Amino acid sequence: MIWSAKAKGKTKRGWGIAKLLILIGALAFFIFGMKLMSEGLQQAAGSRLRSMLGSMTSNRFKGVLTGFGITSIVQSSSVTTVMTVSFVNAGLMSLRQSAGVMMGANIGTTITAWIIVLLGFKLSIGSYAYMLLALAAPLLFISKGKSKAWVTAIFGFCILFIGLGELKDAVPSLGADSTIVQFFIDFKDAWYGPIMFVLLGALVTVVIQSSSAAMALTLAMVASGTLPFDVACAMVLGENIGTTITAELASLIANVHAKRSARIHSMFNIVGVVWMLLIFHLFLNGLAAVVTGDPFEDAAVAATAIALFHTSFNFINVTLLIGFVPQLVRLAEKTVKSKGESDEEFHLDFISGPLGSTSELCILEAKKEVAKFGHITSKMNHFVDTFVNSSDRKEKNKMLRKIEKYEEITDRVEIEIASYLGKTAQMEMSSEASTHMRGMLNITTDLERIGDIFFQMSKTLEKKDSDKVYFTPEQRNGLNSMLEIVDKAFDVMNENLNAEYGSISMDKAIAKEREIDQMRDQLREEQHRQIGTGTNIENGMVFSNLFYSLEKVGDHIINVSEHVAGVNLN
Repeated sequence: MIWSAKAKGKTKRGWGIAKLLILIGALAFFIFGMKLMSEGLQQAAGSRLRSMLGSMTSNRFKGVLTGFGITSIVQSSSVTTVMTVSFVNAGLMSLRQSAGVMMGANIGTTITAWIIVLLGFKLSIGSYAYMLLALAAPLLFISKGKSKAWVTAIFGFCILFIGLGELKDAVPSLGADSTIVQFFIDFKDAWYGPIMFVLLGALVTVVIQSSSAAMALTLAMVASGTLPFDVACAMVLGENIGTTITAELASLIANVHAKRSARIHSMFNIVGVVWMLLIFHLFLNGLAAVVTGDPFEDAAVAATAIALFHTSFNFINVTLLIGFVPQLVRLAEKTVKSKGESDEEFHLDFISGPLGSTSELCILEAKKEVAKFGHITSKMNHFVDTFVNSSDRKEKNKMLRKIEKYEEITDRVEIEIASYLGKTAQMEMSSEASTHMRGMLNITTDLERIGDIFFQMSKTLEKKDSDKVYFTPEQRNGLNSMLEIVDKAFDVMNENLNAEYGSISMDKAIAKEREIDQMRDQLREEQHRQIGTGTNIENGMVFSNLFYSLEKVGDHIINVSEHVAGVNLN
């Protein structure tokens, strides 16, 4: 190591820049190994993990087990929390379901501390890691698919423990009179000491963006005698708060429901830290009584006691707060306000929970969701309208992103509703209910296809702008007229979706469909006349592509009303 004889005698001068860089490098090696192992495990079992997360969260207790299981497997609570936030963002998981998963992830992440203590410190398997690395190296070049993913995970595992060994060596053994140790001793008994070290632990975790790496650094400093036991425990509490930043950052680009899910995670951890600080010294004394040795005096015992503290704290916190999930959800809804409809657009309000008690109730819930699906899809017509008539590049790009996002959600919602109705089909139901259910399945297919058409139109418009193709005033006016008629057809469709199935009149829907067809014929004739006069062929092709696409949208709109009415006009 680089610690010189001169440095050993003058610890008060602090660590040199070179020593600090070695410490940071060792920590980076550890983080890289953990990242490699986690990514390998996700690639090998990613689809199963996502399936597990999506299906095993029917109640908060199953959610806790799911969060614990996934985090234990991938050794990263951040992976679990970010995945959970994305599920909530897609509307495939409710806030209550996500709360249980977040709680389970907190328990699952404590496994990391035990691995570090039992394998990294007690057994010191760094040498074995090098040998395993040598054996796995050839497999990295000959493996494919999942086999390569498992080899990547093994590489990450080895690098993790090699980095852990370097981290232990990079932290110097400091005497009780050293400046750093004396700093901790001076403040740890002050009334504000635990709070200060909680904030320090949170800061370290935020900076390195890994609670596991922060835990490894804490344990290494404890093992070297730098950190007293009680100071380290306070920092562990802070690391629990710091890790919530990952989910908060992931939710910044998501909708309001994902933001609330991340907020629940933060509130849960903060509440846990608050009650623990109130009984902090009492709890540590109780913990010291159940471990072999004195963690306040023996650094080797302290490392094990910290792992036990981390596990017991998170387990007790989950046990205490799992009954208050509804209150946490309400508090999250109050603290994270919706910014309007754009925030609410992707949440399944009616069928995100378990099946209703009867098939009729299930169909009623699905009917409400299908009606909302129709409203969401109709917004895409407004986005295309805005793009066509805007000259602001930023506004156009915003509309392109919105259309792409809505197209993705139409795909997800179709799958979710179809899955729900598929489960409902296994229940006993009347022939009328069965007919309504088949109609809803057909409606979701038509709505999803409308989303696809609008997405293709957005790509056509994007290419038109990039190729500097411009519409004539007549073409723009014609397209606006078509968009206006389609918008009115959507109004009729949404009105029908909110009515009783089998009891609507098709007169309005048929009238709008005829208007769309007439406008298509009118625009087509106008286009043929312009081609005869030698008008730009390229803008004519784009123009005809768009109004024919809108005519197809009109076909799917009338199909929706047909399914609601229970008729087939064809």
